[in-house]
Amino acid sequence: MHQPIDNIKVIKLVNGDDVVCYLPIGEKQLPDDGPLLRLIKPLQIRYVPQFTPEGFKDYIALTKWAAYTNDAIVTIPKDKIMTVTQASIEMSKSWHNISDEYTKPIPQRPAPEKVRLNDEDSKKMNEIFDMYESDDDDPPTFH
Repeated sequence: MHQPIDNIKVIKLVNGDDVVCYLPIGEKQLPDDGPLLRLIKPLQIRYVPQFTPEGFKDYIALTKWAAYTNDAIVTIPKDKIMTVTQASIEMSKSWHNISDEYTKPIPQRPAPEKVRLNDEDSKKMNEIFDMYESDDDDPPTFH
């Protein structure tokens, strides 16, 4: 589902975050007199300084703003918004390109492989833990 390019907005939040998203209008949005606003596929704008042969430049990266969910619609309080501006054509195109991937499942890292310590290494580890379990207030001493 492609959103019209003219409803892609850049929202500046009171915490300093810049978010680019599709801002629905009409019946897809919450009531005007309510305290909340719906954002569709919000992406945080991150400014990454980069050193190039021509000098320092800002690289702009778009990352998922609500990173640990696959929800495409995020609702925020209106009182956390400082400004809402129209995204540039370039930013709108970037948002469209990245937002197509928005609802793909979050990749899960495989669990680290369990390694069994040999008896000697296990004894050393236990000695280290024992130093930290002492009841006195003195810091552990290392030999």
